[in-house]
Amino acid sequence: MKGFKNFLMRGDVIVVAVGLVVALAFSGLIMAFTTDIITPLVQSFQGGKIGLAVQIRSGNAKTIVDFGSFISAIISFVIFIAVVYFLIVVPYKHVQARRGQVVFGDPPPVKTCPACLSSDLPAAASKCKYCGTDQPAAGA
Repeated sequence: MKGFKNFLMRGDVIVVAVGLVVALAFSGLIMAFTTDIITPLVQSFQGGKIGLAVQIRSGNAKTIVDFGSFISAIISFVIFIAVVYFLIVVPYKHVQARRGQVVFGDPPPVKTCPACLSSDLPAAASKCKYCGTDQPAAGA
């Protein structure tokens, strides 16, 4: 059981899980946008209004652009992401902080090498990891 707990508490597992959940929620948002707005616009070109939806073809077949459903999908997405953040990310940050690890924090400061222009060198680096050029001190 301890090995399973250690596996779950690794940073990359939580990051991947949160990323997957966000991707699934975003997928629902994209599906709603496509189904409720793009598809009806492609299928027809005439106008008319129905509540939060717009009828774009009259006759036997009703085709509507349903803004209400899309707004509902956006609200659901925001609520879902807030729940994921407050029920998974925040507690995980606290657990990792007690372990002495910082997760989901600001990235470490970096600097740019004047010789090769690589921009991902740690601020305290004394040599460039790509071209080997000596770097000026952090405060100089």
